[in-house]
Amino acid sequence: MDKIDKELLRLLTENARMPLNQLAQKVFLSSPAVASRIEKLEREGIIQSYTTKVDYLKLGYPITAFINLEVQPQQKQSFYSYIESCPNVLECDCVTGRYSMLIKVAFPSTQELDSFIGQLQTYGNTETQIVFSTPVESRGIQLMPAEGLQH
Repeated sequence: MDKIDKELLRLLTENARMPLNQLAQKVFLSSPAVASRIEKLEREGIIQSYTTKVDYLKLGYPITAFINLEVQPQQKQSFYSYIESCPNVLECDCVTGRYSMLIKVAFPSTQELDSFIGQLQTYGNTETQIVFSTPVESRGIQLMPAEGLQH
């Protein structure tokens, strides 16, 4: 991966819908050359998907929370099947420490969050933090602008 690829990744991370001709202009290449580089980054699995950032509050989900869950190793497979089917789960990570899972969720009310936590407790102990505010939104690694591309 060279400086141009890194710059393309940085630009696409900021705006995945940036038009090809605009990307090409910013990295001083032709549109076909940029398209070829992006396809290569996708084939190599560096670019895995393109996503949409959604405002859950505007969709009626004002409650965001992080739930720590202690899952026993023998329960992991059944837990994974369960958690994948839960539409309010935004992310679930297997982590180190006292709790083995960290789950990010969004709910319309604390009552629905409480009900979900009750279901999770069939897998183990929980500890929940409700989000008050988010000073730094979810983001990828901040790639530094590629040097030498500015004219």
